[in-house]
Amino acid sequence: MPSVWLPHPVTGVLFDSPVPAGTGWPGDPADSSTPVARTADQVRRYADGALAVATLDARISVCRACPRLVEWRETVAAQGKRASFAGQPYWGRPGPGFGDPDAEVLVVGLAPAANGTNRTGRMFTGDRSGDWLYAALYRAGYASQPTSVAAGDGLELRGIRIVAAVRCAPPANKPTPMERDTCGHWLDRDLALAEPRLRSMLALGSIAWDAALGTARRSGWTVPRPKPRFGHGAEAVLVTAAGREVRLVGSYHVSQQNTFTGKLTEPMLDAVLARL
Repeated sequence: MPSVWLPHPVTGVLFDSPVPAGTGWPGDPADSSTPVARTADQVRRYADGALAVATLDARISVCRACPRLVEWRETVAAQGKRASFAGQPYWGRPGPGFGDPDAEVLVVGLAPAANGTNRTGRMFTGDRSGDWLYAALYRAGYASQPTSVAAGDGLELRGIRIVAAVRCAPPANKPTPMERDTCGHWLDRDLALAEPRLRSMLALGSIAWDAALGTARRSGWTVPRPKPRFGHGAEAVLVTAAGREVRLVGSYHVSQQNTFTGKLTEPMLDAVLARL
């Protein structure tokens, strides 16, 4: 790791980059006793053994099971920072879930951004995608404030939790099928812990839609056949193993590619959030 320590942009606390677990970064769920998954089998075992959301988030945040993703996220954090963030420390670890641990709604994203979540340590925080998402969550009554700048900025979510299909920033925003499969064990456990209260899920983009359907099938839920097609505003009714219905709603991703071009507008995003 680098020898230069830099201040956290909100708290001013000093951290190396990438941030070691348990050193006090705001919102860090892990400590030195948190087990580190280094293989797909360990991911599965540590996920299955997480009996609470806080434990699951801690184990996700120190995962090292995918060598390509570990190398990329840590290289960006230590040497590949965007020029505008050059003076800031980077989280440089997997992005744990964020939000209400007793949520009735899950938002499923694709993966952390290299200079967003990989920098701040919070899902959809520190980039334009997050600006769109949190403003919409605030308008819908799920967020305590319309902005998400960094861990420690006071933001709280109510009734909703944000997770992802892949928890590390991937090169070119493209995780491999094997990386998606390995990380799927974390998502499976997120679903299992949420299931007793869950009423709906929002999938941001087609990969998140497929990941949500896949984790539902692996969890023994009934998923419509043929496979429901993704689209903005698409809906599918999933039935849990206990016989409860959970609605899956699709939305175009809040990426700049969609928001800058008008493929996704604020009214379109507000409309799907209102249906949750």
